[in-house]
Amino acid sequence: MTTQTKTSPVHCPLAAVRYARVLYELGIPADRVQKTREIFEEVPQLHDIFVNPTIAPGKKQNVIDRVFPEEMRNFLKVVCKYQRMDLISDIFIAYDEICDEQNKVLNAILTCTAPPSEEQKKGMEAFLCGKYGAKKANIKVSQDAALLGGFILRVGSDEYDWSMRGRLNRLEQRLK
Repeated sequence: MTTQTKTSPVHCPLAAVRYARVLYELGIPADRVQKTREIFEEVPQLHDIFVNPTIAPGKKQNVIDRVFPEEMRNFLKVVCKYQRMDLISDIFIAYDEICDEQNKVLNAILTCTAPPSEEQKKGMEAFLCGKYGAKKANIKVSQDAALLGGFILRVGSDEYDWSMRGRLNRLEQRLK
């Protein structure tokens, strides 16, 4: 069974999506973007420095010049200048989604009571690639015993509910 829900493909603030699109269009190598993300994750104090309005913009730019990959510096300076560093995590999330979209990579979540075999997982990946015209499908597996059996496969706003719980709920609705 497939159900549709109204969710945006990018679950980030619109401003973050706009900055992410610019970052993608700049053509900065993905490893430099990843390195920048890792620096923010390893040194969370940097975020505090960039969002602090009492620190002079010149000092913030000096930190950017000393800490981040050269290819990312101008982008970060613009984000900092327009006081949008509070969105940096969302910018990276939206950037990943834009890259996946451009490279026709599909991301799905499989919720099940027991992990699928490699053969089952490959079958689901093939189904998803065929159905959505993707070159690759990444399936994140999570377990939930409350499903009672079967699985729920979520792709964007589509949901394929083949769980025992879902089937029982649908049967109950028909009987009412």
